[in-house]
Amino acid sequence: MSGWDEGAVFYSDQAQYPEQDGSPEVTRHSAQRKFKEFFRSYSHPDGSFTYRESLLHNPKSVEVSIEDLHFFDGDLAEKVRNFPTDYLPLLESAAAEVVASLQSKVAAETGEMAEPDTGEVQVLLASKELVSSIRTLGAGWISKLVKVSGIIIAASRTKAKATAVTLCCRNCKNVKVVPCRPGLGGAMMPRSCDHVPQPGEEPCPIDPWLVIPDRSKYVDQQTLKLQENPEDVPTGELPRNLLLAADRNLVQKTAPGTRVTVLGVYSIFQTGNATTQKGAVAIRQPYLRVVGMDHAAEGNSRGAPSFTADEENEFKEFSRKPDSYQLVCNLLAPSIFGHDDIKKAVACLMFGGSRKSLPDGVRLRGDINVLLLGDPSTAKSQFLKFVEKTAPIAVYTSGKGSSAAGLTASVIRDASSREFYLEGGAMVLADGGVVCIDEFDKMRPEDRVAIHEAMEQQTISIAKAGITTVLNSRTSVLAAANPPSGRYDDLKTAQENIDLQTTILSRFDLIFIVKDARDHQRDMQIARHVVTVHASAGFGSKDADVREKYNWLKRYIEFCRDRCRPRLSDSAAVMLQNSYVEIRKQMREQSQTGESTPIPITVRQLEAIVRISEAIAKMQLSQEATEEHVTEAIRLFYVSTMDAARSGITDNITVTPEMRNEIQQVETQIKRRMGIGSFMSERRLIDELMRMGMPEPTVRRALVIMHQRDEIEYKRERRVIVRKA
Repeated sequence: MSGWDEGAVFYSDQAQYPEQDGSPEVTRHSAQRKFKEFFRSYSHPDGSFTYRESLLHNPKSVEVSIEDLHFFDGDLAEKVRNFPTDYLPLLESAAAEVVASLQSKVAAETGEMAEPDTGEVQVLLASKELVSSIRTLGAGWISKLVKVSGIIIAASRTKAKATAVTLCCRNCKNVKVVPCRPGLGGAMMPRSCDHVPQPGEEPCPIDPWLVIPDRSKYVDQQTLKLQENPEDVPTGELPRNLLLAADRNLVQKTAPGTRVTVLGVYSIFQTGNATTQKGAVAIRQPYLRVVGMDHAAEGNSRGAPSFTADEENEFKEFSRKPDSYQLVCNLLAPSIFGHDDIKKAVACLMFGGSRKSLPDGVRLRGDINVLLLGDPSTAKSQFLKFVEKTAPIAVYTSGKGSSAAGLTASVIRDASSREFYLEGGAMVLADGGVVCIDEFDKMRPEDRVAIHEAMEQQTISIAKAGITTVLNSRTSVLAAANPPSGRYDDLKTAQENIDLQTTILSRFDLIFIVKDARDHQRDMQIARHVVTVHASAGFGSKDADVREKYNWLKRYIEFCRDRCRPRLSDSAAVMLQNSYVEIRKQMREQSQTGESTPIPITVRQLEAIVRISEAIAKMQLSQEATEEHVTEAIRLFYVSTMDAARSGITDNITVTPEMRNEIQQVETQIKRRMGIGSFMSERRLIDELMRMGMPEPTVRRALVIMHQRDEIEYKRERRVIVRKA
C-alpha cells in the first residue's frame, strides 16, 4: 500500500468484492481461483484427471459432480448449492480460462499454432442427492439449487435468448452493452444516457435507447413443461406442472414423454399478461432454470435402476428355484380368489418380452397386451388396480372418461406466446410401463381407433396445427371390458358377445373370457375367501408383510426387465412353428363348418406366443426361451384367446334329459305357429309361448338349437325369425 497519509488514492492488488453472507473465507475472487484449481487438479481414485480430460475432449460443456466439488472444498460446494446465481458464472468463467490455458499448452507441446478457444463453456451440474417433490417447492426455495424428477409433457421450439443487448442512443449515437439476466429474465434497460453534453449540444432525453439486434449476443433456449410422475400424485389431486428453461447444449435433447431428473435453480419471472391485471405487478411465476438434466435410457423411460449387491444376489438366488415362475404368480393379487391363468398372463404382461430392432430399421415390440372381457364382479378392475400399484410405471384410466387426445397426444396453444406445443397423453406418459384402461367397451369407436398404432407400432404420429412428429409409446395395455348386454350371454354367439372390431382384437396377445359361474362349491370358497380378507384387514403386521412383498415384487420386475433379454432357442423355434401351423389348421376347419370367429388367428398371434415365452423366461432370469417356456406360453394362449375364438353356442349349452322333453315341446309349438318361409318377431314368439306356461330360458335354448340345425335364421339383428325348413 502507498499514499495512505498523503491524500493520494489507496489501491490494492486484491479484488474488492463484498463478502458473501459474512463468510470472509470465500469471496468471488478466491472462489474463481479455487474453481480453476479444481478443474486442473481434481483426480479420481484411479489417478485420472476427469475434468481436465473432459474439457480437452469437449471444450463447449463439462458436467461437474457436486459430490466431487464437496470432496475438494466443502464450503465451495455449499456456496454453489445456496447461491447458484452468483457462483455458476464464476464456475463457467473458470472453466473457460482453464480450457484456454490447456489448449495453448497442448498447442505448444505439439508445435501447432492453433488459436485457443476463448468461447464460453457451459457447466452442467450433477448430484446424487435425493429428489424433491414439485409439491414441496415454495418461496423458500427461490434462488436455491433443487433437484426434481418427472415427465416432460411439452416442449417449445428453439428460441434465441439474448445474453448481452447492444443499445444505441438515438440522440448522441452512444453505444452501450447491457447484460441480460439468465433464464427467462430480461435486461434492465437504463433510463438515461451517460453522455455528457457539450456546450450548445442538446442533452439526451429520458429513455433514449434503441436496441441493435445484429450486434447483440444470443444463445439457444427452449422452454419445457415438467409434470409429476403419475405414481407420485396423491389420490384425488391433479398432477402439478413446472416450467423449465433450458439453454445452449441442453436444447433439443428431450422429447415429450421422456422421464427426466432435473437439477436447476428455482427462479421467478413476470408473465407477459401480469401487468395487465390490476394489482398483479408483484406476482411472479416460478420456473426452473436447468443446469443439469439426467435423461432416461433407451427402452426404459425411467433410466437404469440401481441395485445393491445383496438385492442382486437375492434375485439371482430366487430365479434359480425350479418353481420361481409359480411363486411370482402367487404374489400377484392375493386378495383375488382363483383366476390362476389370468394372474400368469398379468405377470407376463408386467415382465414383458424382448424388444428387437431389425437391420432394416423395423422394431418389433416386446410389450404384451391383455384383454379381460366378461361379467361384472369378476375382479377385472381389481387386476387393473393391482397392476397400477405394482408395475414400476403405470397409468390408470377409464374408457368413458378418456378421449383420443387424452390417450395419445394433443396440440395446445400457449396463452402468453400464442405458439402451439405438444402435450403427451396417458400412453406417452406410461412409456416403458403399463396403461390400464377400464371400461374399454364404453369408449367411443373413434377414440378406440386412435390407439391402434400405439398398441402395435408403439409410436404415436401427430400431424396437427403445423406440428408433424412421432412420439414413443412403448407401453403394454391391460384392458377390461363387459359384453354389450352387460353379462356374457351363453345363448349368443361369440361374435355377439365380443362386440369389438377385429382390428383391435388382433392387437391383444391374450383375450380372457371371464364368466361368473354359478357353482355351489365355488361360491362357498369365494365367500369364505372374501370374508377372511375383510376380517383380517387392518392388522399392522400382516399389512406390513404384504407391502414388503409388493415392494420386493416391484424391484424384482425392474431387475428382470433391466438385466434379461431372452431369445428363442432353436428347438423352441421349431416347436413354435409347428404349433402355429396346427392352430391355423384348426381355425380353418372351424371356418369351413360355417362358424364365424370374432378373433382372427394371424401372424400377430404367433408373435404374441413368442413374447409370452420370452416373458416366462425373463421371470426366471433365463437368457434363452426353451421348449418348456414355449409349452406354457401355448397353454396360456389356448386357455385365453383360443377359447375365446372358439366360444360358441354349442360350447355353452348343456341339455339334461328333463330339459330335452321341454325343448321338444317348444320346437313343436314353434313349427305349429310358423310355416316354412314365414317370419315372426322373436319377442312376440317368446311372449306367446310364455303365456302357454313355457319358461323363457327353455324357449331361447330351443331357438338356439333350431338355429344350429339351420331350421331358422335371424334377420335384422335377431329381432325377426325366418323359418327355413
